[in-house]
Amino acid sequence: MIDRRKFLVSMTAAAVALTRESAFAREVPDTAPEIEVTLPQAHKGTPAIDMNLLNSYGPQPAPVQSFFAEARAVFDADRHARFAGNRSLKAAADRYGVKHLGGPLLGDVGHDRAALWLRTVKPSLIRVTVSGPDGIQQYGPVSSSVDTDLTAVVPLTDLQPATQYDYRVFIDNEPLELVQKTTFTTFPRPEKQGVFRLAFGGDFHKSGVHNVHLMRQIVQRGNQAMILTGDLAADDRNGQTGLHRSDYLLRDLSPAWQSLAAAMPIYATWDDHDYFDNDLSGIPPRHTADDVRAVREVWTQNWNNPAYGEQDEGIYFRTRLGPADLIMLDTRSLRKKQRNSPNAYLGERQMHWLKQELLQCKGPFVIISSGTMWSDYISNGKDSWGVFDTAGREELFSFIEQNKIPGVLLICCDRHGARGFRIPRPSGYCFHELEIGSLGGMTGPGAMAKDASTQIFGRTHIKAFGELEFNTKPADPQVTFRLVDEQGHLLEQLAMQQSKLTPQ
Repeated sequence: MIDRRKFLVSMTAAAVALTRESAFAREVPDTAPEIEVTLPQAHKGTPAIDMNLLNSYGPQPAPVQSFFAEARAVFDADRHARFAGNRSLKAAADRYGVKHLGGPLLGDVGHDRAALWLRTVKPSLIRVTVSGPDGIQQYGPVSSSVDTDLTAVVPLTDLQPATQYDYRVFIDNEPLELVQKTTFTTFPRPEKQGVFRLAFGGDFHKSGVHNVHLMRQIVQRGNQAMILTGDLAADDRNGQTGLHRSDYLLRDLSPAWQSLAAAMPIYATWDDHDYFDNDLSGIPPRHTADDVRAVREVWTQNWNNPAYGEQDEGIYFRTRLGPADLIMLDTRSLRKKQRNSPNAYLGERQMHWLKQELLQCKGPFVIISSGTMWSDYISNGKDSWGVFDTAGREELFSFIEQNKIPGVLLICCDRHGARGFRIPRPSGYCFHELEIGSLGGMTGPGAMAKDASTQIFGRTHIKAFGELEFNTKPADPQVTFRLVDEQGHLLEQLAMQQSKLTPQ
């Protein structure tokens, strides 16, 4: 554990004399020496390890480091501490010139709307101005409050399709000065023919959110959204909600993450390490339903998804991203204790919801995201659908085939590396599964399955993201998958026609 007093004393006079710039007013550097943080270290997440993560792609300014050291000590002392009402945290933010604690984080973008998330230092009124072809539009104010743990989501409505907008954020009528790009582009209308590109992947494990090279590639390649499939910012914190919050603060202090989140809508779901700990699900041992509700509350307060489950359970949702419906499942919190019991993976309510949502998808494409693997080709299916709920997967796959749901793509993460599989069906149809768990570059099982007869590709020991480019101009629309590394190198490419992704 970092001794806060010794840490602050060790700062040189010159460093402390730096201007107390906002914790977020920083350019993302082009090159920076990297501090390697291993997966076991990221899981352990001590104050010293977290400080290394903060500085892993170049040292942050002294005020930023000092603020995080004090905040981390607060959350370590009270592992259920909140941001709201935390006098020590507020005093540290004032002392080091931190004007807000998180965001902007874009989300829920459509052809006529967007939403912007922010965390403030104290309860405040958030206002946003958006500049576009119709002039300047005003939104808000929306309150950040104690109940929302100082977060606010500002809806941006009545926007034009496929249009670029600049925005500014005001906290209590004071403009928030940000260096990162504050521009977003609305999606085209769902029926509009054209080309649409999005990025996806999982397994950041806290370290990947600081990777300036990876984030830059995602933004500069023209992706219009980022789908995060699990194991992201919080890491093995179990029911210690204060440490979950500390991990989200670490994310939000990252210049790399800021550059991504302020310019591109993010859609996210959790897997085991975001949730409680390795391979845990449902109500984990030595925890209660109240613990699950508390962890879920932290999740909903730190992301900007369109929705979060039903009846205060789960975090699943469906939304539209240009030519594709996106369904993000919760494959953790609603699992049953008994494997292969009915609906063991999703629970009855989520399975019923999923079927109803699939019937509403009009195509040409549907992306279904699972935190863990759809297939059981890698690691003997460790924690996958194929091991935990064979009957539930069969029920879902049969439903998709019987209803001829168009253009289905299955995405997931969990087993570090990047792999693609075909999952053949007795009908002759094949599901296509893209397992992209390489955002953090963590080690894992081998690249290829023991039986690679259905494997499309396999890569390990890479820091890379997946990309889906949809082209709806042809009579038979096409999606092209690409695997791109942090330097922009194209590692894999696969073109698929909608007809091949639709049960006949």
